[in-house]
Amino acid sequence: MTDPSDRRFATTLARGLSILRAFRPTDSGLGNQDISERTGIPRPTVSRLTFTLCALGYLTHGRKHDKYRLGPAALALGNIAAASFSFVETAGPEMQKLANDTGTLIGIAIHDSGRMLLTKTWRPVGSASIWLEVGYRLPVPTSSTGRAYLSAVTDTEFDQLAAILAEQGDMSPDTLRARRQEAIDDVQGSGFAHVPRDRHHSSNINSIAVPYRPHEFGSPVAFFSGSTYDNVTTEDFRTMIGPALARAVADLRDRAL
Repeated sequence: MTDPSDRRFATTLARGLSILRAFRPTDSGLGNQDISERTGIPRPTVSRLTFTLCALGYLTHGRKHDKYRLGPAALALGNIAAASFSFVETAGPEMQKLANDTGTLIGIAIHDSGRMLLTKTWRPVGSASIWLEVGYRLPVPTSSTGRAYLSAVTDTEFDQLAAILAEQGDMSPDTLRARRQEAIDDVQGSGFAHVPRDRHHSSNINSIAVPYRPHEFGSPVAFFSGSTYDNVTTEDFRTMIGPALARAVADLRDRAL
């Protein structure tokens, strides 16, 4: 984690990026007050930054009292970034097949500021909308994606994560260290991570996740499969879906060598 007091750290740039990251796919637009509440940045500062981001095309603002939305420059940047990660495209056909075969939501989550951020999903063909959308953020300690991420981090990455979660008041480093060991044992034993229902961030969601470290960037990501407890049992996840996802990720890893 970069120290904001480091003279190389550009606070204004960091705040501008925080504003762009505040937007979610389900938003119909955000006002300056909405953005201020989500980011913790004072409203006068938000007003200056949104003006600048609009001028650069990263936000759009149709009318005087209209709300802000992500603009064409943000879309172009996102598309360029997505195209840079070839593992997503490579994994696509197998992950879509797995979604169809299991009737579960398959996706990829990355670590972002102490949360697991959903960046790609594959839905079963013909399925109704499922609860998780790209842009959704999951807690690290109480999600299967977070548990998979914990199982694959280096000591340096763990220390950075522990500092973030401690600062946010989510979990102490000692408790997180114990969760990390549990995650390592979980993945080494079965090939995937699973959070028990009584410790999961949502008592209705059942899921498993498998860690993967792409060569395109340094930190690990988590491939996950999820559904509700009403539709898929833990036994199904542990005996069929988890092993299938682990095999798919292993195949992806072999193809990347």
